Amino acid sequence: MIARLGARGAVGAVGAVGAVGDVVGALRVLHREGLVELTRPDRALRASRETLRFGPVTAAIRIARRRTPDAVAIQDVLGEMTYRQLDDGAAAQAHGLRRLAAARPGVRGTLVVGLLCRDHAQAVQALAACGYAGARAVLLNTGSAAPQLGAVLEREGVDVVVHDREFGPVVAAALAVPVAERAALTRVLADALDPADDLDGATTSLVRWVAEGPRHAPPFPEKSGGLVVLTSGTTGVPKGAPRPRVSPLQTAQVIDRLPFPRRATVLMAAPFFHGTGLSQICLALSAGCRIVLPGRFDAARVVQVIRDTRAEVLVLVPTMLHRILAVESDDEDLASLRRVYVGGAALSADLCRRTRDRVGDVLHNLYGSTEVGVAAVASPADLALAPGCVGRPPVATRVRVLDADRRRVRPGEDGVLFVRSALSFTGYSDGSGKEVVDGYVSTGDIGHVDQHGLLHVVGREDDMIVSGGENVVPSRVEDVLATHAGVDEVVVVGVPDEEFGQRLRAVVVPRPGASPDPEELRSLVRDQLARHEVPREVWLVEDLPRNATGKVLRRMLVAATAPADVLEG
Repeated sequence: MIARLGARGAVGAVGAVGAVGDVVGALRVLHREGLVELTRPDRALRASRETLRFGPVTAAIRIARRRTPDAVAIQDVLGEMTYRQLDDGAAAQAHGLRRLAAARPGVRGTLVVGLLCRDHAQAVQALAACGYAGARAVLLNTGSAAPQLGAVLEREGVDVVVHDREFGPVVAAALAVPVAERAALTRVLADALDPADDLDGATTSLVRWVAEGPRHAPPFPEKSGGLVVLTSGTTGVPKGAPRPRVSPLQTAQVIDRLPFPRRATVLMAAPFFHGTGLSQICLALSAGCRIVLPGRFDAARVVQVIRDTRAEVLVLVPTMLHRILAVESDDEDLASLRRVYVGGAALSADLCRRTRDRVGDVLHNLYGSTEVGVAAVASPADLALAPGCVGRPPVATRVRVLDADRRRVRPGEDGVLFVRSALSFTGYSDGSGKEVVDGYVSTGDIGHVDQHGLLHVVGREDDMIVSGGENVVPSRVEDVLATHAGVDEVVVVGVPDEEFGQRLRAVVVPRPGASPDPEELRSLVRDQLARHEVPREVWLVEDLPRNATGKVLRRMLVAATAPADVLEG
C-alpha cells in the first residue's frame, strides 16, 4: 500500500506513514464493532479474502450465514428470508449468470450486469450473485427515462439487465435504439414469484434460476468484478463511478462514526442503488441485522412498518424524513427508533430540530459523494451543537477546504471541499474525472469548518449565483426563508437576467393550510441578509421536482416560466 501511494507521488513520506496509521485505525474500528477478530487472524484473513474475491455484499452474507444461518436477513412485502436462504439463492442465481456468459460469444472478460430493481430480497440476491459469478454490477437508477437508461447501458457495456416487471417498458424502449458495437442484451425478470410466471419479454427470471439450482456456490472467481455506482444525474445522463476493489478501510470509514448495532432490525427506506442505501445495506448485512425493505416509498406506510416491526434503525434521505414527520401519528409509532441515518442530500437545520423534538437525539447525518464515499458524519451531539452540520471525518478520511487558488482557507471561511478517503476514485467510466489536488478529490461542494471543528456544507460550487457581480450562496437565503412559520420547503435558484446576469428566484412550498405573502418573505430576507441576496421572485408551489433519490432538480426550477410549470419538466 505504501509503495502504491509513493508511486502515485501524491502523498509522499508523511502521507505513507499516515496511510499505515489509517490501516491500523481501520482495523481497530472493525475489531471494536465485531467485524474483524484480531484475536483470530485465521478468521480475519478469511473474511478479507472473501471480500476481495466476492465484493462486500456477498462476503457479508457469507460471514453472517456462518454465524447465524437461520436468522432473518431480509423482510420485504412478500415475507422473510433467512441468511441461509439468501446465500443459497444468490449461489443459484450465480450459476444462471455463468450459463448466460458461456452462451454469449460476445462477452469477453467480465460479465456486466445492470440491476434495475426496487428494493426487495431477490434484488439483494442478484447483487450477491454478481459477486459469486465475478460479474460487474451496475446499479441503475429506477427513475431513469429510456434515453438516459439506454445511454448508460451502452457506455457501461452491459450484457444482462435484471429488472422488475414495472420497468419492462422503459428497458424495452431503451433497447429499441440499435447500437452497432453492442450485442443483444439478455433481460432477466427480477420480481417474478413463480418459475411459470409470464416473462413479459424477458428471457428468464431469477426465480427460475433459484428453482433450477444448484444451491452451492459456483467455482470462485479470481477476483471481484466490482461495482459501478451512478451519480445522481440531475443535469443529464448520470456518470458511472467504478469501484473495482474493496478495502477494509471503506467499511471502517463508515462504521467508525455510525455505531451499527448487531442483529438489530433495520428499516431501509433509502434505495440501494443510492450510495447511502448501498453502504448501509452492506453494514447491516455485516452486522447480521434483520433488514426490512418496505417497497416503494410511502411515508404513512413506512411509519406503520416501523411500528409493526419495532425497527431500531431507520436509513433514508432527508426528503423521506421530512415526509415521515408530516404524517399524523402518535408517539408510539416511532418510539422504537434508536438511530436514524440520513444522507444523499442536504439536511436542513429546521428538519434536524424537528426530528430531535419528535424522536429524540437519534439523528446521524452522513455526508459524502459517489466519488469519495462517506466524507463526514454528524452525531446527535454534533447536531445538537450545530443543527444541519455534517460533523467530522471518520477514520482514514481527511477533508480540506480550499479557495479558488486551491490554497487552504481559515476556519469559518467558505471554500471548495476536497476529500482523501479509503475509496480510491480513479475516474468515471467514460474516461473523465474530478479535480484532484495533492491526492484530495474535489466534491464540488462549498463549505467551511466552524469553531468547534465541525464541517458545514452550504451549497454546490455550480449552484453559486452571481447577481450584479455579487456571489450568492443559495442555502443562506433558503435558511432564512425556512424560518417563516408558513414555509414548509424552499429552494433558491438563479435565473438569467439581462440587467444583473442572474436574479434570485425563491420557490416555496407552503405548510398545509398556510399561504405566506411573497413580499413578507422578501422582507424577511432583506432584514437579515444583504440587498443582493433578496429574491426578486417568490413563487408558491405545491411540490418540488425531484429525482429518484430525493434531490431537487434545480434546472427545472430555472427553466420554468411560471409556478405552474415547475413539475412539468
